Amino acid sequence: MTNDTIKRETLLENDAATLWYYPDYGIIHHKIHKFIMGDKFKEVMLTGAEYFEKKNCKKWLSDNKNSSALRKVDVDWGKENWKPIMIKAGWKYWAVVMPDLMAGKLTMRSIIEYYKERNVTVEIFDDVDLALKWLMEND
Repeated sequence: MTNDTIKRETLLENDAATLWYYPDYGIIHHKIHKFIMGDKFKEVMLTGAEYFEKKNCKKWLSDNKNSSALRKVDVDWGKENWKPIMIKAGWKYWAVVMPDLMAGKLTMRSIIEYYKERNVTVEIFDDVDLALKWLMEND
C-alpha cells in the first residue's frame, strides 16, 4: 500500500509545500517541496494544526526530504505558537522523513529531541511509504 492508494484530502498546496489529511487514520502529512520560511511555513504548520485539533488527530508525517535548515526565527515561532496547539490536542506520533541536506538534518535532529522530551513518539525514515505505514500501525 502506498500513500497514493489511501484516501486523503488536500488541505493546502503551494509552490513550497503540500498538506494532506488521511481521514481513515487521523494523520496530517506535509511535504516540503523547497526551502520554506516565514509566512508560507506558518501557513502550512497552522493549517495542519487546525485540522489536527478539529479532526482529533494524534499523528503527523513530515516529509522534509526537499527541505533545508529552518531559520531560527521559524523554529522559535514553532515552539511558541505551534507546539502548544499540538501538545494540547494530544499529539502522540511523529514520522519524519529527514532532509537530504546535512544542514536540514542537523536542524531536524534538535527539533526531534525537543518533541521527544514532550512525550511525542518520533521515528525517522528514508521512505515516505514506510513512514506512513508506521503511523497507520500505531494508535
